[in-house]
Amino acid sequence: MSEKNPYKYNGDTLVINEETNSNATKSVYIESYGCAMNFSDTEIVASILSENGYKTSNDMYEADLILVNTCSIREKAELTVRKRLQKFNKVRKVNGNLKVGVLGCMAERLKHKFLEEEKIVDMVVGPDAYKDLPNLLQEIEDGRSAVNVILSKDETYGDITPTRINSNGINAFISITRGCDNMCTFCVVPFTRGRERSRDPQSIIEELNDLNSKGYREITLLGQNVDSYLWYGGGLKKDYSKASEIQKASSINFAKLLEMCALTQPKIRIRFSTSNPQDMSLDVIKIMAKYENICNYIHLPVQSGSNSILKAMNRQHTREEYITLIENIYKIIPDCSISHDMISGFPNESEEDHKDTLSLMEKVKYSFGYMFKYSERPGTPAAKKLDDNIDEIIKSKRLSEIVELQQKHSLYRSKQFIGKTVEVLIEKESKKSNLNWAGRNQQNTTVVFPKKNYKIGDFVNVKINDCTSATLVGLATGYSKNN
Repeated sequence: MSEKNPYKYNGDTLVINEETNSNATKSVYIESYGCAMNFSDTEIVASILSENGYKTSNDMYEADLILVNTCSIREKAELTVRKRLQKFNKVRKVNGNLKVGVLGCMAERLKHKFLEEEKIVDMVVGPDAYKDLPNLLQEIEDGRSAVNVILSKDETYGDITPTRINSNGINAFISITRGCDNMCTFCVVPFTRGRERSRDPQSIIEELNDLNSKGYREITLLGQNVDSYLWYGGGLKKDYSKASEIQKASSINFAKLLEMCALTQPKIRIRFSTSNPQDMSLDVIKIMAKYENICNYIHLPVQSGSNSILKAMNRQHTREEYITLIENIYKIIPDCSISHDMISGFPNESEEDHKDTLSLMEKVKYSFGYMFKYSERPGTPAAKKLDDNIDEIIKSKRLSEIVELQQKHSLYRSKQFIGKTVEVLIEKESKKSNLNWAGRNQQNTTVVFPKKNYKIGDFVNVKINDCTSATLVGLATGYSKNN
């Protein structure tokens, strides 16, 4: 009996690829939920375990170890993990020697409570403690529960080459920062992933070169807040003021790092995520415009269009500052695609606040977005100081209006591509037809077209002749110059 790994990212089901390790004596089955950083971390975990005698498996019933990499950003994500733990408990009844561990943000948030609440869990490991996995595994082999949720002051994993278990061999993540200093009142990230710290740029370039040598065509630079990247020799970003003048003079910010990556591998397409409006500088936008291999796409979460709600969220930007940033992006990169995060029903949100969000959306006309009802997260400033006082029916109604408007704008943006030729990186077979390829253009929009003689990993030019709100449809006219 076998069950495929059900975790998802960007709507695609990803199944762990079995890794060969001649020294492997045990197998590990891993599920990941939540943000791209979690999927990147899972590949780091797989690498650490591979060096310690484990191979990855897509069969939980045959695994010696099950790990679930968790997300705490919304209540729904945590409920999903708890249901999966119930499933693993059934698996343990079949395999009595099975060990189960919880990784990631839920592990950090709940810590020892996890062992008490979920009797199935043997091990709880926070996002910065994965290097300690061999020791923790020895603890549970010796019959003891194991917990390590200590947060680090350094990037932690810059010296580890991830095992690309989530990859199609074409796209890959490169982690460049960890943690967040922004303290948005609704967000658990500063508490589960710690303070901001950046990774040595040399190790980033080395990982980029390694991916190029293995045939990867596109990378995404990852961080909770990539625009806040700042390397001055190591340590927390908040301690930068204590750095020496020599360190400050030689420091590297995100604009410089982005340029280094673009110059180092001009044939690899580069994306980045996630940006924060308060930290995104015009220097970054200008670097994007300067290099063809940096994609014209920015995920720029705003969360609300109301200044009063933005203030209550402790967002360090106003509606007006955000709009000015958007206008500057379009001036420098006219064909840039912008997406958003939006929360409906934040505490004390009035109907007027909601209308401000809708009017902001009308102003920007985002290409797509990620939209959610407010979910109170224990331990956050909002949970401690604000009543979750918006009725769920009203939250749902407002969310529906946001989603409906976004669908309208997504179709509007898609239609702008009709008649144009775009560069597409072929990533996979189309879900709807095995006669078509699917990939993304520079603006991160999915493009579907007949296969012909092209293959996965090719850069091709596609002339767009039709679209939906989420997909462009066209015909390939030949390889792009970057192929």
